[in-house]
Amino acid sequence: MDVPTWWNTEPHAAYLDWQATEASGANRRPFSRRSIVQHKAMFERFVRHLSQRNTTLATFGAEHLESFFDDVDNRCAPGTTTRLRYTKLIDRLSRHLVDVGVRETNPAAIFVAAAAWPDSEPEPLFLDPAADTALQAHVQPDAIDDARIARNRAVVAILLGAGITAAELRTTRARHMILDGVRPHLRVPKRGPRLERIVALPAFSTPALLAWQRHHPASDEALLFPAPSGTDKPINDVLLGAIVRDALDAIGFTAPDMSPRVLRNTFARRLLLAGRTNEEVSRFLGLTSQRTVTRLRATIEVSALAT
Repeated sequence: MDVPTWWNTEPHAAYLDWQATEASGANRRPFSRRSIVQHKAMFERFVRHLSQRNTTLATFGAEHLESFFDDVDNRCAPGTTTRLRYTKLIDRLSRHLVDVGVRETNPAAIFVAAAAWPDSEPEPLFLDPAADTALQAHVQPDAIDDARIARNRAVVAILLGAGITAAELRTTRARHMILDGVRPHLRVPKRGPRLERIVALPAFSTPALLAWQRHHPASDEALLFPAPSGTDKPINDVLLGAIVRDALDAIGFTAPDMSPRVLRNTFARRLLLAGRTNEEVSRFLGLTSQRTVTRLRATIEVSALAT
């Protein structure tokens, strides 16, 4: 099978082969294993978008990129570099497709010309200790809570108490959470580049999680937070975002980003304030790089200088 035919008939296999054997970044070095995993997921999302619009890698044009980037913008928090990373990936891919004869033009070139990396990374958003304490109080169960309120408190409690991502929460099974015994904890399975880890659940989070268990008893293999329809489909990101925003609204917190990411940053910063090292906190987050934690520690150092 010649290369153009392979890209047209088996694009996912062709992409993985290219990533593993030829593709390289701006410094001409091969991509890391972690980057390849991320790029594969991004490529698959782009191909799905093209398929839904009855076009292919050989035939998509600027109008398809416009609709794709609009979708990316609608799903990402303001201030992130997600759109730019997709622009770079699709430009690199399109140039390769021109080189191997799959395409004649690169419609991503005009988008790259208009794009630029931000001069500095956006300041990470988090709850200060007073707001963190207020949210911990907010998630405490009440005797009059119905199942929906119990679920919402438990969702916020586990995000704030364990620092997991929204994607990790959506795939958490009942067996991953251990609340009986002297050390309640959550086992977070490996997911993509994120490492498997066990996170101790702080005392403030367990009452809400126990209340949710009483409202929603489940088998070990059942999802901890299924979709409201009652099927074995996970709760979706739209509902998760709404739950977190409502909780943050309830304590009077307002920011450009009011997503689960704020709670994850708050979890990490709380550990740093308690004396944990960057390496330890990165491990609790499932990260191999300390970049995120270093940025959060910088906010503590700035606060200390200001006092």
